[in-house]
Amino acid sequence: MMTETISLMPLSAESAVGTESAATPESLKFSSVGLDPSLQRAVADQGYLTMTPIQAKAIPFVLAGRDIMGAAQTGTGKTAAFSLPLLHKMLRHENSSMSPARHPVRALVIAPTRELADQVASNIKGYAAHSKLRVAVVYGGIDMKPQTLELKAGVEVLVATPGRLLDHIEAKNCVLNQVEYVVLDEADRMLDIGFLPDLQRILSYLPKQRQTLLFSATFSPEIRRLAESYLQDPLMVEVARPNATATNVEQHFYSVATEDKRRAVLKILKERSITQALIFVNSKLGCARLARSFERDGLRTTALHGDKSQDERLKALEAFKSGSVDVLVATDVAARGLDIVDLPVVFNFDVPFNAEDYIHRIGRTGRAGASGLAVTLVSRDDARLVGDIEKLISKKIEIEPLELDDDPAPRRPYRERSQVERDERPSHVPSVARSAASSASPRASRDPFFDQPYEPSASAAEPVWERKTPAAPRGISPNIKPKRKVAALFGAKIPEEVGS
Repeated sequence: MMTETISLMPLSAESAVGTESAATPESLKFSSVGLDPSLQRAVADQGYLTMTPIQAKAIPFVLAGRDIMGAAQTGTGKTAAFSLPLLHKMLRHENSSMSPARHPVRALVIAPTRELADQVASNIKGYAAHSKLRVAVVYGGIDMKPQTLELKAGVEVLVATPGRLLDHIEAKNCVLNQVEYVVLDEADRMLDIGFLPDLQRILSYLPKQRQTLLFSATFSPEIRRLAESYLQDPLMVEVARPNATATNVEQHFYSVATEDKRRAVLKILKERSITQALIFVNSKLGCARLARSFERDGLRTTALHGDKSQDERLKALEAFKSGSVDVLVATDVAARGLDIVDLPVVFNFDVPFNAEDYIHRIGRTGRAGASGLAVTLVSRDDARLVGDIEKLISKKIEIEPLELDDDPAPRRPYRERSQVERDERPSHVPSVARSAASSASPRASRDPFFDQPYEPSASAAEPVWERKTPAAPRGISPNIKPKRKVAALFGAKIPEEVGS
């Protein structure tokens, strides 16, 4: 255990990239680590020439066959850091055979959410574009049949969420006895969701002799215990202090009343001439309501939350990425793994309940070395949550005042508002009462009919419980209701007379 503990200590930058102290990670190209030319070509096709620090440190060790614990903030290129060397090592197995037996699963990548799994698979497919390696992704929320057909046709790289992967394993749609490489991406998130039992079941199906890579933005004691259980003599590759926010993201915390947060967002978007924004809220209901509010403000808006189907989620993300949508309002379901190019700003409309989610939220902007803006709107009830973020990042947060215009942001006329908004009015308040309370015009002429005192009808004058019930026929219990008479024309059975 002592040896394992020592092996988990962070590596220095020099030991991670080699003995040449003059070479910095930023100056290294993909050609310098000995990747296959087909992979270098695929990386160049996507516009990447220089490795990021996590890639420069991790790739040589992965190529050497070492188990890795990768600690890096989101948006630093972790997917390429593990996928490129694994694809390089699997090229020796590539073939053009149509037989599924020639294409067993050799690399398994496990991700916590559908969105992250889809994003990782898309990136890996891009890196493997000039090879014969097959890549597939499976996740819940959609039909299993297309996934089953793809799996049974044979794939070398399988990206999956834990729950759906177990479904396919139990259905015998995939066999994992030839897996050589395992990647646990966003391991901290998987433990937060409660996937630890599923992970343990999945890992039990895998061969003992394998290379395991674990990547996470933060490393809690639980993550370290997981690594000690399933990784062999791992090296920790660290490019930033754990729990640190991105240095290229401009962060602001503004003090704003809850009812003024929408106006604050509109003000910042206008002043900074921002064309697109990702806005995080804490609840699904709040997400849907805020999206409708921004739509009434004239912004092209879509919502992304847990009640959306997988098809709706993918369409919303695609619309936002293509620029056909200005504002994406989302819960934390979108906080992890989303790679949106040139996203200028992220708003925390609600301060996240979990301080670690703050790091992941603002990690959606300022990706791949670009600059970004993160704005958090703080109300008077958010003091404790802000304090949790301060403890996590070990930095004092300055809450700035934000001056708003006196007049609220203009809205569309009432007649142009959606029917949904009108349906949300309280049903217990009559429309006449609402209009009378809000109107200052003189009251209409009074109708004498409505001024008459209430007179109950004859049927309602006597209470129900005091009304006399008709006597039951003799010989029948009073607790049994007499049968309704039906005309013989309709086939009624004529009862026999008693005593006849």
